[in-house]
Amino acid sequence: MAFLRSSSNASSGMGVAEDCKGKFLELQRKKTHRYVVFKIDEKGKEVIVEKTGGAAESYDDFIASLPENDCRYAIYDFDFVTEENCQKSKIFFIAWSPSVSRIRAKMLYATSKDRFRRELDGIHYEIQATDPTELDIEVLRDRAH
Repeated sequence: MAFLRSSSNASSGMGVAEDCKGKFLELQRKKTHRYVVFKIDEKGKEVIVEKTGGAAESYDDFIASLPENDCRYAIYDFDFVTEENCQKSKIFFIAWSPSVSRIRAKMLYATSKDRFRRELDGIHYEIQATDPTELDIEVLRDRAH
């Protein structure tokens, strides 16, 4: 059965550029990046790094880096303070699929998502968003606490 389940991912045939894992590890371990935005390179048939955000960049900078009318994957390192006054950090995987994007793009990102996400070991939460309101900072805050 496991073979049948993964066949839909195999049909998309998307590879993952080595750079993707490297940037993820830099965000996760070295805190070099606040976020990383990934896109599918349809010609090269692989997920590639589109943009990284420096450690000092804000959540608004991150949101501004997502295209209004095209899909993307992203990881965001969310820092917060707990009720016990402890500094914490949680890594969010975001599947951005705006409702106005092309149907082909939505299908491509949907069928490749699980395989790509498995490459990034250490993600705490996943958010699927089709509209900017679904990515409000409060959504992350609620999930992280």
